Amino acid sequence: MSGAEEQMQQLRSKATELLLREEWRDSIQLYSELIDLCQSQISNTHQHSDPDHLSKLHKSLCVAFSNRAEARSKLQHFTQALNDCDQALQIEATHFKTLICKGKILLCLNRYFNALDCFKAALFDPQGNGNLDIVNGYLEKCKKLEFQSRTGSFDLSDWVLNGSRGKPLELAEYIGPVKVNRSEISGRGLFATKNIDAGTLVLVTKAIAIERGILGGQDSAENAQLVMWKNFIDKVKEAVTRCQRTQLLIDMLSTGENEAGLEVPDMSIFRPEIEENGCSNDQKLDMDKVLSILDVNSLVEEAVSAKVLGKNSDFYGVGLWILVSFINHSCNPNARRLHVGDYVIVHASRDVKAGEEITFMYFDALSPLEKRVEMSLSWGFNCRCSRCKFEEAVCSKQELREIEIGLEKGVDVGGAVYRLEEGMKRWAVRGKGKGYLRASFWAAYAEVYGSDRSMKRWGRRIPAMETVVDTVVEVMGSDERLLKVVVEGLKKSGGVVEFERAMKLGRGFYGKVIKKQALRTLLEIGINDKGY
Repeated sequence: MSGAEEQMQQLRSKATELLLREEWRDSIQLYSELIDLCQSQISNTHQHSDPDHLSKLHKSLCVAFSNRAEARSKLQHFTQALNDCDQALQIEATHFKTLICKGKILLCLNRYFNALDCFKAALFDPQGNGNLDIVNGYLEKCKKLEFQSRTGSFDLSDWVLNGSRGKPLELAEYIGPVKVNRSEISGRGLFATKNIDAGTLVLVTKAIAIERGILGGQDSAENAQLVMWKNFIDKVKEAVTRCQRTQLLIDMLSTGENEAGLEVPDMSIFRPEIEENGCSNDQKLDMDKVLSILDVNSLVEEAVSAKVLGKNSDFYGVGLWILVSFINHSCNPNARRLHVGDYVIVHASRDVKAGEEITFMYFDALSPLEKRVEMSLSWGFNCRCSRCKFEEAVCSKQELREIEIGLEKGVDVGGAVYRLEEGMKRWAVRGKGKGYLRASFWAAYAEVYGSDRSMKRWGRRIPAMETVVDTVVEVMGSDERLLKVVVEGLKKSGGVVEFERAMKLGRGFYGKVIKKQALRTLLEIGINDKGY
């Protein structure tokens, strides 16, 4: 055995040992040395025309590239890992281990169709005969995710019926009928490109980075949030450093300044099956800019427009989801979001027309105007949505302010609701205006409808709960607090109409990703003798 062959054998043995011990960086270094040595030997062997030795060298080189790809993929250096896979497949086009590795990387990059091709090709390698179950498992997973990504047909029902326990769900990335455009609300926004029914999916997307933790008392909670924020920043920095495409996507987001000068990106840039992930580059990372972007665009999981399902529901979380960052606030929102694992699922909470901007609540919009103004200013903006403009005009009426002050002082809520309803008649408030004002005083309505004593006294003098709920949903979309009142009313009356109203509200709140039986479980609606 020559000195070079002995050196190659030692490198191969040590590198494989490190790989098995999951010491990825050290194994990458040794495989790189082995690859260089193999390539040098191949170049020399060509001159001596030794086909058997050359074949062995090519085989060693293929395996070295494949193993280095595996180690790099574990560090999420996906572009470099894919390059190694392609180098290995140039030597042996159906190398089983490489095809499996490449397919798994493409799955991580949400490039399901390309991953499917890899797993199909792996079936033709004789090495795969003993691993057909593994390959077929990946094939089925690819087909499922590709179908979800193409159609938006997600179903979380089984997981919900299982109490949101077990393995975290693996979901496809999905972009519905939306595009980024200039917004009259602020800077850029996300807009519907066609009519979207309540409950219909708008987006499913995975976080660039997310950090979660359990908060204690007030002092410890503040400290915990600071630690979480620092960890979150470190995760974003790592993601940006590791992947140029991630850096490009984050760079598109607003820093809160010069909104009018920001470019409106084409939607193709957000589609992973079209845009390949880039690799880390030598550009210096502008952390001041990144911090400003995170300050403006990060989302917390405790927000009123978010519902957290699964194990992470017990945690406080902060994360960055690129496309979701383009969704602006409105006090009459039309979308909500579900947090499942590291994914955010955005759906319409009421019917949305083509060309309408998709909006969330950043803060509790089931509040009077004055409180909403305070909350919006704490967020650094002044909301100018249609509801705020309407209420500014109405709130010049002293009586409306007196009702609000009275509720703060603990007056009879039934009387306050009656006074508001009578006031709307005198002020000639119609249509959406009623929904706006009822939403602002929803807490009072909910208290009346939830109290037998209040309903006995005021029930005949104020609108029925169903009427008020319908007008609020029309302008606000579905909300958990509206849903709670409707479900409680259903449990008392048990009517078919009430059941359908609760289910419709539930679809608006949880989205159509949860089907009827699972939704009924979430709403804690039992199956009664009428067959609900």
